[in-house]
Amino acid sequence: MAILKILQYPDERLHKIAKAVVRVDETTRKLVRNMAETMYSAPGVGLAATQVDVHERIIVVDVSETHDQLKVFINPEIIASSGVSQCEEGCLSVPGIYETVNRAERITVRAVNENGATFTLNAEGLLAVCIQHEMDHLIGRVFVEYLSPLKQTRIRAKLKKRLRETM
Repeated sequence: MAILKILQYPDERLHKIAKAVVRVDETTRKLVRNMAETMYSAPGVGLAATQVDVHERIIVVDVSETHDQLKVFINPEIIASSGVSQCEEGCLSVPGIYETVNRAERITVRAVNENGATFTLNAEGLLAVCIQHEMDHLIGRVFVEYLSPLKQTRIRAKLKKRLRETM
């Protein structure tokens, strides 16, 4: 397995729209394993393939305290949602930035797992927020884009300054 490079906002590749996975095969499963290892080592609770510059509709999520309940969603789609939840979010592609975002409180998602089987999952709380956050990446959207233009400008400036300081 390998740790993959996570793209950093405002990298334009984060805005690419992911394509559907046509066939789940060993290449897909290897990508899922590498994404999971990358997410756990970051550390994070979710990662979309878009964030590692692979533009396929794949996300991995593990919101458990013990980091042993990996959920894999290939070609995920939200088929039902209800309620509104405000949650402070962060993102491995926007390190050190945390902001409150409105999301659906409960969702039902349909996807394919790493073995190619279709499943449906009802989620609420942090799991629902995380799935929605990662699915946004698949359509080229980063959570900070829910914020005001002023906040977005400040975040970009802060991240660019941080990048210059590390060079």
